[in-house]
Amino acid sequence: MAQFKAISLSSSINLACYGPKRNTLLHSDNLICSRKLSTFHELSGKSSSLHGNAIVSNNVCMTLTPKNQGIQAVLSSNSGTDVSTVTKGGGLRGKLNKVVLAYSGGLDTSVIVPWLRENYGCEVVCFTADVGQGIKELDGLEAKAKASGACQLVVKDLKEEFVKDYIFPCLRAGAIYERKYLLGTSMARPVIAKAMVDVAKEVGADAVSHGCTGKGNDQVRFELTFFALNPELNVVAPWREWDITGREDAIEYAKKHNVPVPVTKKSIYSRDRNLWHLSHEGDILEDPANEPKEDMYMMSVDPKDAPDKPQYVNIGIESGIPVSLDGKTYSPAELLATLNEIGGKHGIGRIDMVENRLVGMKSRGVYETPGGTILFNAVRELESLTLDRETIQVKDSLALKYAELVYAGRWFDPLRESMDAFMEKITETTTGSVTLKLYKGSVSVTGRTSAYSLYREDISSFESGDIYNQADAAGFIRLYGLPMRVRAMLNKGI
Repeated sequence: MAQFKAISLSSSINLACYGPKRNTLLHSDNLICSRKLSTFHELSGKSSSLHGNAIVSNNVCMTLTPKNQGIQAVLSSNSGTDVSTVTKGGGLRGKLNKVVLAYSGGLDTSVIVPWLRENYGCEVVCFTADVGQGIKELDGLEAKAKASGACQLVVKDLKEEFVKDYIFPCLRAGAIYERKYLLGTSMARPVIAKAMVDVAKEVGADAVSHGCTGKGNDQVRFELTFFALNPELNVVAPWREWDITGREDAIEYAKKHNVPVPVTKKSIYSRDRNLWHLSHEGDILEDPANEPKEDMYMMSVDPKDAPDKPQYVNIGIESGIPVSLDGKTYSPAELLATLNEIGGKHGIGRIDMVENRLVGMKSRGVYETPGGTILFNAVRELESLTLDRETIQVKDSLALKYAELVYAGRWFDPLRESMDAFMEKITETTTGSVTLKLYKGSVSVTGRTSAYSLYREDISSFESGDIYNQADAAGFIRLYGLPMRVRAMLNKGI
């Protein structure tokens, strides 16, 4: 059973309960409880006695259903705006019963709510995932969803799952797309889409929807996850269907349907933020010849303004997975958040690149990945001690394909899962620690140690040793260079 975040803005809650006949306490098909419950704990008690589940929200008409049959709620407003009426017949484009919408509270997704109801005659469940985008982006979502006409808002904290089950496997694999991109957005989409599929099952939805445009990669990442985890779900992508072409059209549609237009200042950049990175696209960045403006950056300082004194950090790693910082163990999300703060202070992790999108076009993006850059360098450097030459070469070659699969949204593809099993096996002995120096935008390795190190000082030293006889090199060179010698002999007619 998915765990839903309770949202409560007042101590007085109106509750309408509907329960099935389960014992002699219920003498009809429905039990109506139309009184105010003073506390969340009293609501919890009613939920337990009815063998159901509840989400708490300010002024919410709640429907309690038996366990494993989903959770439904209708948001109601005291402002007089009717957001609980759902079209009984089909919409302009067909009929769906309930749609789970990936919801941010911005203009686009706020407009999608009434558009779905109008065009598909459905209830809309807004879903928001917390993947570390920041508390400001989560503020006021309940009020926005209610005002847009949603019947329910579900918020899930996915930060630990995101880092542990998505970021760290990519880190262990050494996945990096087109030499630079550490896959921040690519890794976040499947964890969000998976949660949407879970919520759809819980609330009994027959469709899912997202606000991705028809020109980007994210539409593919969301929908491939939907296909892989529940091929029976319908998928609605409004940007590929509606006549809205830009911000002004969206504002006009919102006003027409009495949806309050978000009053936040429109950023000139298109951004995506999570616990791993922050991406910037659009405006002057659309010309690859333009240098990014310094006031664009949000996670990192200008390297020239970073501290004049370097900072040393020691990263502890177990089987290819980071576990500690300077000897202190952290949870995955805590470790990354701490390193983001440290790395950002030193201007670490800025990347400016032109990449090839999955849909065929090139795009220019600027990425800030301070903590991720530190961890990527640490894991890679420890492998220089624990993996032999052939293993590193094979691992690096597979890492390219692994990154391509993640970038393309194929997280739940059996090929990526099989490659991940290989990566897990091959890094079993990648355990130890790496010391890094952070200084004005640079990450330098200053030390590495591992109980599984393949480096032997007694062999590598220039001093004579018992294991390595330098005279043996002569025969090795003659055999290793034999093909080159034979070709030269052929060219000279020898």
